[in-house]
Amino acid sequence: MTATLRRHWFLVTLLILIPLGAGCGLALGDSICRYSRTVEPRWITAVALFLMSFTLDSSQLRRSLESPWPVILATTINSGILPLLALAIAPFQLVADFRYGLMIAASVPCTMAAASVWTRQAGGNDAVSLLVTLVTNGTCVLVSPFWLRLGTGEDVELEFSQMTLRLLGAVLIPGLLGQLLRLNVRAREFAINRKPGISIAALVCILFLVFASSCDCGVQLQTDQPGPSLAAVAVVWGCCIALHLSAMLIAEFVIRATHVSDFDRPAVLFASSQKTLPIGVLLAREIGTAAGVPFAVFPMLMFHATQLVIDTAIANRLRKSRDSKPDAPNRSPDPHRG
Repeated sequence: MTATLRRHWFLVTLLILIPLGAGCGLALGDSICRYSRTVEPRWITAVALFLMSFTLDSSQLRRSLESPWPVILATTINSGILPLLALAIAPFQLVADFRYGLMIAASVPCTMAAASVWTRQAGGNDAVSLLVTLVTNGTCVLVSPFWLRLGTGEDVELEFSQMTLRLLGAVLIPGLLGQLLRLNVRAREFAINRKPGISIAALVCILFLVFASSCDCGVQLQTDQPGPSLAAVAVVWGCCIALHLSAMLIAEFVIRATHVSDFDRPAVLFASSQKTLPIGVLLAREIGTAAGVPFAVFPMLMFHATQLVIDTAIANRLRKSRDSKPDAPNRSPDPHRG
C-alpha cells in the first residue's frame, strides 16, 4: 500500500482535493476563496513553468525548433480539431449553459504548465509541450473568438494587449529566466542533480491551482438560480471526457502514421488534448454574464479536473512502458550534455 501511494501520490491527492475544494466552496463561500486567491493563479503558473524551464536541457528546445512537426501537430489538434469536435456535439447538451461551456472549454489554448509537467512525468520531451503552450496562448486572441462565434453565436473580443501581457508574465518570462539561470554552471548542476525534487515542486503548484479552482466551482453552486439536472451534468461531463480522449486518439494515430519519436510522443499527446483553466474561466464568466448562462463555467472546470486525473494515469503508464525498454531508441538525451 505504501509503495502504491508513493507511485500514485499525485493522483490520490487530486482525487481528494477536487471534492474537498468544491465542498469548501459550497459550505464557506467567498471566505474560503479569499484564502485560495491569496496568491494570483497566474503567478503560481509562472513559478511552475520557471521550475520546468530551469530543469529543461536547452538542447531539447533547439532540436524541437529545428524539427517542428510535433509542435505543429499538437497545435493543430488543440486549436483546430478539438474545437471542431466540440462544435459537432455541443447541440446535444441538455441546457444552454453547458452548450456554451463546452465550446469555451474546447476553444481555449493549451495548459500553461500541466502539459509540460505531465510530459516530464511520462519521460517525454517537455520542450515540445512548452512550445505548444507558447504558440496556442499567443494565438488565442484570434482562435478562441473564432470558434466561440461559430459555436455560440456570441461575439467575444479578447484584449490583445492584456493577453500579450498575460503570456509574457506567466509563460515567456519564466521560461526565459529558467534557461538563463542554467547558464551558470553551479545552477545547471543543481538543476540536474535535483531534477526530481524540482519537478515535484512544480506538481505542488498544479495542486494549488486545482484546489483554488475547485473552491470556485463550489461557490458557483451557491447561486439562487436552479441548477442543471444530474442528467445534464452527466452528458456534458461525458462529452468533456470524450473530447479529451478523442484528441489523444487522433494524435496517437498521426504519431504512428508520421513516425513521431517515442521521446516526442507524450508531449504531443498531452499538449494536443489539454486546455488551460484561467482563460477558460475568464471567458465563461464574461459570456455567462452577457448571455444569461451562469453555469457555463462548469464544463471548463469538469474538463480541467478530468484531464488531470486521466493524464496522471496515462503519464504513469507511459513512463512505466518507457522504463521497461532501457535500450529503446529516441530516448531523452543525456542530461549531463550541457
